[in-house]
Amino acid sequence: MSKKITIQTGKKKLKLKKSKDLVGLRLKKKGGKAEKKAQVEQKVLDHLGGFELVTLKKKGKALDKALDELRAEKDVAVGTHVYVAEGSTRPMVPTGVLYITFEEGVSIEEQEVVLDEYKLELKERRSDTDVVARVTARSRNPVKVAASMQALSLVSRVEPDLDTLVDEYDEDLLMPPDTLFPDQWYFLNQGKVPSAGYTVKRGADARVVKAWERLGSRGSSKITIAVVDNGFDPNHPDLSTKIVKPYDLWTGSSRLSQGDPRFTHGTSCASIAIAPSNGRGIVGVAPNARLMPVSGTSFSVEATEKIFDYCVRNGADIISCSWGTTDPAYDLSPVKEAAIARAARQGRNGKGCVILFAVGNDDLDYISYYAAHPDVIAVAASTSQDTIASYSNRGPEVWVCAPSNGDWPLIAARASWDQGTSLRGPGEFRYWIDGKNRGNGYKHFGGTSGACPLVAGVVALMLSANPELTAREVKEILKLTADKIGPAWEYDARGHSRKYGYGRVNAERAVGEALRRKATQPAPQPTPTPTPTPRPSAATSANLFRLDVNKQQARGWGVQMGVFKEFAHVLRQAEIWRKQFKQPLIVYITSLNGQAAFKLVLGQFEDINEARALLNKVKAAGQQGFLRKLSDFVSV
Repeated sequence: MSKKITIQTGKKKLKLKKSKDLVGLRLKKKGGKAEKKAQVEQKVLDHLGGFELVTLKKKGKALDKALDELRAEKDVAVGTHVYVAEGSTRPMVPTGVLYITFEEGVSIEEQEVVLDEYKLELKERRSDTDVVARVTARSRNPVKVAASMQALSLVSRVEPDLDTLVDEYDEDLLMPPDTLFPDQWYFLNQGKVPSAGYTVKRGADARVVKAWERLGSRGSSKITIAVVDNGFDPNHPDLSTKIVKPYDLWTGSSRLSQGDPRFTHGTSCASIAIAPSNGRGIVGVAPNARLMPVSGTSFSVEATEKIFDYCVRNGADIISCSWGTTDPAYDLSPVKEAAIARAARQGRNGKGCVILFAVGNDDLDYISYYAAHPDVIAVAASTSQDTIASYSNRGPEVWVCAPSNGDWPLIAARASWDQGTSLRGPGEFRYWIDGKNRGNGYKHFGGTSGACPLVAGVVALMLSANPELTAREVKEILKLTADKIGPAWEYDARGHSRKYGYGRVNAERAVGEALRRKATQPAPQPTPTPTPTPRPSAATSANLFRLDVNKQQARGWGVQMGVFKEFAHVLRQAEIWRKQFKQPLIVYITSLNGQAAFKLVLGQFEDINEARALLNKVKAAGQQGFLRKLSDFVSV
C-alpha cells in the first residue's frame, strides 16, 4: 500500500495517496495527444490542472518506472502522479503552484533561503508574509514539497494547488422555495419586483444569494443572533422553530410579552435575519441561524447591563438592535458604554459579540447615541435604487448601509396581533404599500430597523464561514468588502461617507474574505508533552530565571527554532529546549517593523553535519526548526 502524505488544503488537512493507475501528462506541443503514447492505455480526462489524465499499461509499483520513462521523452513537458484523498475516489492533480504563508517577522532574505532550499521559483509576492511559488525542474513533487515545508518553524502555512472534479449545481439549487422570495429584491435584485411589476435598480442588493453560493450553504445552525426588541410572536412559523434561550426584561423570565398592538417590531426585525426556508412566506439572510429573542428595550442603565450581560452569558454570537435615541438629553452614560464594550470584547469566549445598531430614521446629521459607540457596527439604510434612504441619519460613525425602504420596501413577518397602519386606509393597505395581499402573517417593512438585522444576518454567514473571527475582524471585513454606491464625492480620502459609511454591505465579498482568512489561519498544532517542572514556591518561580550571558562568535551552524517578539517567551522556551536537547541557546536580537525581535538558535557546530544531526533530533521530538548559518546574523 502506498504511503499517505498529509497536507493542508482549504479548511482541513488531507491525507493523500498516489493513484495506482492514473498519471497526468502535459505535452510540449500544443494540441498533442497523450493517448497516442505507446505506454498509455486510455485517456480518462482531457484537462485537469493543465494535464491530460491517462491510465498506463503498467500498474502498481511499476507505475513509477513507467512515468519516469515518459518524463524522459522529448515531447513530454511534465509528468505527474495523480493523488486520491482518503475517503474519496476523485483524482487530484498538483498544478505545481504552492501558496506559502511565512510566520510574522520572517525576513524576505530568510524566505528566499527557504525557497532556494526547495528549488522553488517565486511567482508572486502578495504581502510581507504571503508568496506564491512554483516548482522547477529541480524541485521535488509539489505535494511532497508542501508536506516537508509544513514542518518548518518559519512557515505558518503551505498549500499546494490541487485540481479535482467539482460538482455542477443547477443554477436554482440555492434558491429558496419560499413563496415571497421572488419579491425579496434585497437578496438578488434583477430589476423588477415580480408581484408588483415595479422597476428597481438591477444589482442594488446585498448579494445574499451569491454569498450562499460562495459558502455552499445558507449558513450554520451553530450561530445565534440575539435580537433585542419588543413584540416577538413566538408562534409565527418564521420564528417558532428558531428560538433559543428567550428572555423578557419586563417579566424577568423566558415568557415573552405578547398581544400589545403597540409592540410588534421584534417579529419583523428577527424574521429579516433568521426566517427559515420552509416553503412559505419569506426567507432570512441566515435561515439556518438560531434566534435569541431578548424582549424589553429600555433606556435604564440597569436594564442595559442586564440585556448585554444576558446575551454574553447565554452564548449570543451577534446582537442586533433596531432601536436607540437621538435626543440630546439622553446621551449614553459611562456605565452603559461599558456594558456594550464588555459584550463586544468578552463575548464568544473572548472573541467578542458582534453588536449592530440602526443609526435611526430622523434625517439628522448625527446618529443614535447607541449606534455611535466605537465597538458597534452602525447601520444606515439604502434603497432599491442604490441611493441613501432620505430618512437615514448621517454621521462619521456610520459604518455600512444596507437595503431597506425609501423606494420599494422589504418584506417581513408580522405578529398575529399587528394591526398595521391606518395611514393608507383600510384593508390590506395596513400591511402592503400597494394594497395587494401577499399572504397573512407578512407585511412591507423598512427603515434602518430593517437594514440592521439584514447586516446581522450577513455577519451570521461570515461566522458560519469562519467562526474564529473576532468582533473587530468582522467589523473590519464589512468595511473592506462593502460596495461604494452613490456619488464618488460623497466619500472622503479614507473611503468613508457620512451617509453610506464605507458603502453598501456585500455579503458575497464578506463571506469570501471570511473564508480566505480561515484558509490562511495557522493549522492547530498538537500540544507538546510538557516537561515536568517544580511547582513555584517561595524559592522557585516559573517567572524567575538565571542568565549566563556570553558573547557568541558568528561562525558555524545551528538550528533556528523560532522568532519571538516577547523576551519572556524566549526565556521560557529556551529553558524547555535547553533541558530537552542538552544544547546551548543563542539569541540574535534584531528589529522587525520598528520593534525588537528575538531569533532563537539551538546549538553551535563547526560541522554542518553535526547541526543536521541535531535538526533530525528536533524533528523526531515533534519540534520544528531549520539549519542556520550563524554568519548570516552579522550586520552589514
